[in-house]
Amino acid sequence: MPSTQIQWFPGHMAKTRRLMKESLPSVDILINVLDSRIPISSKNPEIDTLAENKPILTLLSKSSLADPAFTAKWKNYYKANNENCLFIDSITGANINEIMPMIRNILHDKLARYEEKGMSGRNIKAMIVGIPNSGKSSLINKLAGSKKVKVEDRPGVTLTKQWVPTSIGLDLMDMPGVLWPKFDDERIGENLALTGAIRDAILDIEGLAVALCSRLRNLYPELLMTRYKLTEKDLDEDMQDYEVFEAIGRKRGFLISGGEINYERTATMLLDEFRGGKIGKITLEIPPTD
Repeated sequence: MPSTQIQWFPGHMAKTRRLMKESLPSVDILINVLDSRIPISSKNPEIDTLAENKPILTLLSKSSLADPAFTAKWKNYYKANNENCLFIDSITGANINEIMPMIRNILHDKLARYEEKGMSGRNIKAMIVGIPNSGKSSLINKLAGSKKVKVEDRPGVTLTKQWVPTSIGLDLMDMPGVLWPKFDDERIGENLALTGAIRDAILDIEGLAVALCSRLRNLYPELLMTRYKLTEKDLDEDMQDYEVFEAIGRKRGFLISGGEINYERTATMLLDEFRGGKIGKITLEIPPTD
């Protein structure tokens, strides 16, 4: 299970912090890409401070993988807190065409001043940030209209800043996707691991898959039962989380000699299917109520 004491990429975070501070004077706005399934865990707690006085547009990516009911609650939460946000999806294209109008609205006064000075044709410059595997690179490629940025379903592909032009009057400064040095809440580390922001190679994926079973049997038992053909008895309150995990392995026929369950194969399958939306539309965090 991911530990709050492990230092995830602390050197990378320090480097990115310096890059941001040096580069902020060159941009008009900061775009912060979060994962719609974990809006709290995927937000760098330092981002508001790092942005200094630059306006921020929060883009919640992978919205097609999130629970629509909770997405609606998150929209209300951001609206109540006067935060500029948009739920998007780079795969389906949902709300991608709303990004530029929203940016223009946020920068209305600044753009009006540019127009007064005869600079109305100037491209808007935005710094785009986000944790590893947040969907940031896919979004940039969608906006750029071509594969300008390397995209892989694993964290840490973008290693340095780079400028990416688009055809919509927006120049994007892509920053490396990094995690902060430590997590104050163990659940945050777990959420980041579940959604693929932390490399599986450094995790106990079997323990992580058992944690996923625990979360899903409490939040989305019907989805779990439907996807893996489980019965109510399989999810009985007397059943331990690892027993639910084992039941899924048996249902899928992931067995080795002697009828033992292939734990690694079961864990890999569970995490892949959750991350790919095959279990269903799932959100792991609800908005704060205070």
